[in-house]
Amino acid sequence: MSVLSAGQRSALRRAVRLLDLDRRRVLLAVLAGSLGLGSSVGLTATSAWLIARASQMPAVLDLTVASVGVRTFGISRSVLRYLERLVSHDVALRGMASLREQVYRRLADSPVEAVAGLRRGDLLVRTGADVDAVGDVVVRALLPAGVAVVVGTGTVGLVAWLSPLSGLLLALCLLLAGTVGPYLNARAARASELAQGDARAALAATALTMVDGGAELAVWGRLDAVRGQLRDQEARIARLQDRAAHPAALAGGIDIGAMGLSVLGAILVGVPALTSGALAPVELAVIVLTPLAAFEATSTLGQAAMQLVRSAGAAERIMGLLDAARGGAERTVEVPADVPSELCARRVDIGWPDGPVVARGVDLTVAPGRAVAVAGPSGIGKTTLLSTLAGLLPPRAGAVELGGIDVARATRASVTAHVTMTAEDAHIFATTVLENLRVARGDVTEAEARELLRRCGLGGWLAGLPEGLDTLLGADGANVSGGERRRLLLARALASPAPLILVDEPAEHLDRATADALMAELISLPHRDPTRGVVVVTHHLGALGGADEVVLLDSGDDGVAVVCDRGTHAELAARNAGYRSAASEVLT
Repeated sequence: MSVLSAGQRSALRRAVRLLDLDRRRVLLAVLAGSLGLGSSVGLTATSAWLIARASQMPAVLDLTVASVGVRTFGISRSVLRYLERLVSHDVALRGMASLREQVYRRLADSPVEAVAGLRRGDLLVRTGADVDAVGDVVVRALLPAGVAVVVGTGTVGLVAWLSPLSGLLLALCLLLAGTVGPYLNARAARASELAQGDARAALAATALTMVDGGAELAVWGRLDAVRGQLRDQEARIARLQDRAAHPAALAGGIDIGAMGLSVLGAILVGVPALTSGALAPVELAVIVLTPLAAFEATSTLGQAAMQLVRSAGAAERIMGLLDAARGGAERTVEVPADVPSELCARRVDIGWPDGPVVARGVDLTVAPGRAVAVAGPSGIGKTTLLSTLAGLLPPRAGAVELGGIDVARATRASVTAHVTMTAEDAHIFATTVLENLRVARGDVTEAEARELLRRCGLGGWLAGLPEGLDTLLGADGANVSGGERRRLLLARALASPAPLILVDEPAEHLDRATADALMAELISLPHRDPTRGVVVVTHHLGALGGADEVVLLDSGDDGVAVVCDRGTHAELAARNAGYRSAASEVLT
């Protein structure tokens, strides 16, 4: 592992621990692999003895045991290799599932800034391909290395039993093939990894841009340019791969050369021993031909070394992401399930980490049975306020408390048991309509799903779907309109068991009548169901008559947003001319 930096070695060890490998399964995989490869060595050695002994024309019974051994080794080689594949892949897949689960859990508990600066392509690579690469280190690096050590040692012992000097030569040649070749392969992989890391992330980002925004790019005439950029990135990766392949080719030659050297050495040592009577003719055949099978163990070490480097690079990226998410470890306080679900913001300043304060001195309280609306011009900080209330962003000053507990210090799981937030750009999953609702609550029944969709104005839409609730939606809702998307997200929010619902702009992309009906449904929810509370961010003020409080944000003298007015819809309409005018129009 000398080709790996200290940071990569440390990251790989940490990532492998997160795989939570079952040592008994790992040992079973090594045992099955060793027995399978050992059967190949046994087959070669037995066949060499059988051919040499048969040439001496002995009694047929003298060859019976050897002929049975050939059949046994031939059958067991295939069976044991199949078993090794089953066990090793079971170990690797279990490890990948464990690592991916822990990555998702840590990211879910992390501050938003841990992933906010990453491109979608980067995040996709780290949580997808990189996790797979770390899992592959088990099947393609660690297990082959373990099998090579076991089989190599056993083969050297067999040859040394017949001819100690031949055994020594075989050991030296195996050591050459098992160290120098993999080292050169690792160097090649290291150079390739360093050169291709950024290139692959850029390729993934460009591909996602084409998939997600293909229609818009075509409309603006940019699709061909982006397609050309993708071709250039693929060509650059291919050139980098070719450049890094030269050491790997040399490593392959070393493995073949070491095998030839061991065979030649066995002949040079064995023939004098045969002449002197120290070695029987059949034994000479065994020590000369057995190394041909022994080097099958080292032939996989080059790829194992390359996989080790790739896995180390992937582990470094994953652990870097998890280290950036370490702020979640500071969230150690549990919000009890039976605590009153009252969310209070007291003199809160809000803003994104490392960014400016966008609003200051905000006071807001929401509890079950209460509906609060937040309104203001676009870009004033309403969405940032909602994210701060949900505990996704730490307040820049002041405090947000849930049942008297600081949300910034509480674990995400205990907060989301009380509060759920539906962002304006929340994700629609490429699965059925029903499963998209079950993201919020896994036991949503079909009857409940139909009722939720009806309440959100999607009853007619559902009736027109070819397979109803079982209709598959495209990636991120590609086959639904903007208005349908918002209402589907609202239905998901209503399906959540959390008492407090925070919703960002649920009425965008809807006609005025539909938007007002949807807002009225949402605002009236706490009055119909006193166990639920609502905070809604909106530009549409006409349907806020049922809100217990409307909070207006506007820019202060220094350009930072402040609460400029608050009260019921009727109170604001009576005393605030701007609000009264906007109540019949969209506030801009």
